[in-house]
Amino acid sequence: MHLTDRHFRSVATLIESQIGIKLPPAKRVMIEGRLQKRVRALKHASVNEYVERLFEDGQLEAELVDLIDCVTTNKTDFFREPSHFEFVRHVAVDELLAQRGRTSRLIKIWSAACSTGMEAYTTAMVLDDLQTKRRGFEFRILGTDISTSVLRVAKAGIYPRDLVAPVPAEMAQRYFMSARDRTRADVRVVPELRRRVNFTRMNLMDPSYPVDQDVDIIFCRNVLIYFDKATQRKVVDQLCRHLRPGGYFLVGHSESMVHQGSLGLKQVQPTIFQNVARR
Repeated sequence: MHLTDRHFRSVATLIESQIGIKLPPAKRVMIEGRLQKRVRALKHASVNEYVERLFEDGQLEAELVDLIDCVTTNKTDFFREPSHFEFVRHVAVDELLAQRGRTSRLIKIWSAACSTGMEAYTTAMVLDDLQTKRRGFEFRILGTDISTSVLRVAKAGIYPRDLVAPVPAEMAQRYFMSARDRTRADVRVVPELRRRVNFTRMNLMDPSYPVDQDVDIIFCRNVLIYFDKATQRKVVDQLCRHLRPGGYFLVGHSESMVHQGSLGLKQVQPTIFQNVARR
């Protein structure tokens, strides 16, 4: 039995209120397919029975985290949109360090909506490699996401070998290690790099974020497109409250206009913005 209109509307309304993502009717078949995982795990007879248990039998609170995990999209790659990492390497770090002179040499990066951690680890590889050539700074990276399942992957740092293909060969050799069992097709981020990155669960729709307010670089890529204009503006403004003056805000290539109406952001490249506001 397919997901009824009524049950789809219940799920869509909940998801928009909880995490800001709109689910139009065209997404019903997709959502139905994704919910089958929880139907099987909980041994329900159908997807409609599953939704009824949530909204009519008081099981929503206990199931909410798993429901969100099922319906959220988590597409990411190593070195996705590589021009951003070139900007970090060749422009951002030097400019950020020049701004503070002899004060703190710590660069803070936040990967918001980090998914399985490939964006955060890519940034860590770039900065660790830069450190070997340009001493005199440290870095710390935070990755946050709403999905607990992708955060488990990120924390473990274990990926199928074929997903590492976009990583330059020298970096892949330095920053990934193979399993002792050579029949396994997985690789793992080396412990030295994993220690430079922390991951935690966070909802971009929360009224406040438990994140430092002097972050140097914020990645928020390919998630804002799922929000309506008002929610985009709210999230961008909230994120940028944690961005230090002179810091950089990076969005996906399909999100180059999300800065419109946001105070204090100056576009320096099509998808890269600098915080020019003063505190």
